Amino acid sequence: MSLCEHVLSLHRADAGRARRQPRVEGTRIGVHDVIGPLQNGEGVESITTTCLPMLTKAQVYECLAYYEDHRGEVDLLVARQMAYDQQ
Repeated sequence: MSLCEHVLSLHRADAGRARRQPRVEGTRIGVHDVIGPLQNGEGVESITTTCLPMLTKAQVYECLAYYEDHRGEVDLLVARQMAYDQQ
């Protein structure tokens, strides 16, 4: 399973859970779901065409802007997700 397929499956699995995490407006996609693949080498183009095709480039860049202002918070969410994935 590619990283992109994994992100999409996580998005579907979390659809019923109520969480207070930063999300892309109008979606259930967490900012960390966008930042994680970017940290692992995916590009903006890949995110919007393969990983999370329901997002626009503008939304990905908004996630990056949020990340710049809240790096510690988002890094923690990405790390938790990675630890969960390894279980």
